[in-house]
Amino acid sequence: MDVLTICPCGSQQSLPACCELIILKKKQAQTAEQLMRSRYTAYVIGAIDYLVDTTHISTRKNYKRKDIENWSKSTKWLGLEIVNTSDTTVEFKAKFEGENNTIETHHEKSTFVFEDGKWYYVDGVFI
Repeated sequence: MDVLTICPCGSQQSLPACCELIILKKKQAQTAEQLMRSRYTAYVIGAIDYLVDTTHISTRKNYKRKDIENWSKSTKWLGLEIVNTSDTTVEFKAKFEGENNTIETHHEKSTFVFEDGKWYYVDGVFI
């Protein structure tokens, strides 16, 4: 990846200095928001194993790897907006190009848990 590439998470940092470190497991996400941003970036760049690995074991069975991969690869991701955060939740809007070239927004309030020194995505509620 080009070191000048801006991270898709919206941090305005380069991808290698931001989410790529977390996705490649060279650095741990320090907050639920940081994990959320790295997961969004993983969808953008197709890091499916990371998405599976950072889903909490209690809810992982609810997400099929093939479905995650299909959504990641078939979607043109246009941007992430963090709306609100708490210690264990992140409300966000992810814009993407949908069918018929329409711009759509995935608006979700996600729940995260910190366990064994790592943050995990548990689930989310669509808003």
